[in-house]
Amino acid sequence: MKITRVSVEVFTYPTRRAVDSAGHSHPGEESQASMALLRVVTEDGCEGYAFGAPELLRAHLIHNFVRKVLIGQNALDRERIWQDLAHWQRGSAGQLTDRTLALVEQALWDWAGRRFEVPVYKLLGGYRDKVRAYGSTMCGDDTPGGLSTPDEYGVFAEKLVKRGYKGIKLHTWMPPISFAPDPKMDVRACAAVREAVGPDIALMLDGYHWYNRTDALYIGREIEKLDFAWFEEPMMEESAESYAWLAANLTIPVLGPESLGGKYHSRAGWVSGQSCDILRAGVAGVGGIGPVMKVAHLAESFGLDCEVHGNGAPNLAVVGAIKNCSWYERGLLHPFLEYDDVPAYLNSIVDPMDRDGFVHLPQRPGLGEDINFAYIEANTLSRH
Repeated sequence: MKITRVSVEVFTYPTRRAVDSAGHSHPGEESQASMALLRVVTEDGCEGYAFGAPELLRAHLIHNFVRKVLIGQNALDRERIWQDLAHWQRGSAGQLTDRTLALVEQALWDWAGRRFEVPVYKLLGGYRDKVRAYGSTMCGDDTPGGLSTPDEYGVFAEKLVKRGYKGIKLHTWMPPISFAPDPKMDVRACAAVREAVGPDIALMLDGYHWYNRTDALYIGREIEKLDFAWFEEPMMEESAESYAWLAANLTIPVLGPESLGGKYHSRAGWVSGQSCDILRAGVAGVGGIGPVMKVAHLAESFGLDCEVHGNGAPNLAVVGAIKNCSWYERGLLHPFLEYDDVPAYLNSIVDPMDRDGFVHLPQRPGLGEDINFAYIEANTLSRH
């Protein structure tokens, strides 16, 4: 089961997602975007795959780090391969990121599932076959009829409930929107959504790290009154002390860290410092599926839930394998975009949701992605 080849194809596909100057996604005119497909191939011809941004899989990284570690190794030795890549990070001048590690490790998990013809979540332990999804909105905008006012958030929330969602997470307005950030505007949006959906839908707020302690405390106390399920990332996460202070002063659960680096090591500090009530980790952010499993088990040993950050096949696999996670994050959602539209490079989406608000774990071998290889071949720009 030796790895004989590691390759990357960069291709284009049509999208209606646009990105503003701060990196937030919004609806836009159709344009062509680039995506990279990483392939890890073993001597028996079996392949594992991972999709990622071309910048994370550029030729320099693949040639100077990934191939040097992977070629000739047993594809089942994921932990040792991951540790060897992590060791290279210090000498990579910051270029070999956790996100690149995550894609390589993801491809190895996909390879294993395809090789043994089982879904990855079963290889990880297989706790459940379906999970509740919450609808995670895009950030607020200034587009009439979109998410430009608190009332529009309420109208959209009603539509999400009719679709089957039993939980909704708001991302409110962020710069470069002219008036953002605005704590009172955020609270009005939260109140509009609660009024629209009633008391039985779980609501969450992601503050996206814009606020100081005073503003975060104000927002937290206001959404406590609205019976929100958690408060996520209102401040910069490098200050674990600020989060410990906030958690001590609120009754609503504080969730984090989401975007903080440091893999599972930094999450251990958040647990020991009582900086959160619910732990947070996502495959891209902590360096892979295995590292997220470590975070989840760390949380479990302290009696904490671990809510997995982000959608997509690798995060869904982790959610299917652990007990201490209540939701799958499905998004990002907007009134002017249809989440269930299938990207051109896939034949179907990996996380369809039923009318009762459940996403069923994919039963295809590997991570469950139904890849349209013919489309990728026809639209490839480069290979390395």
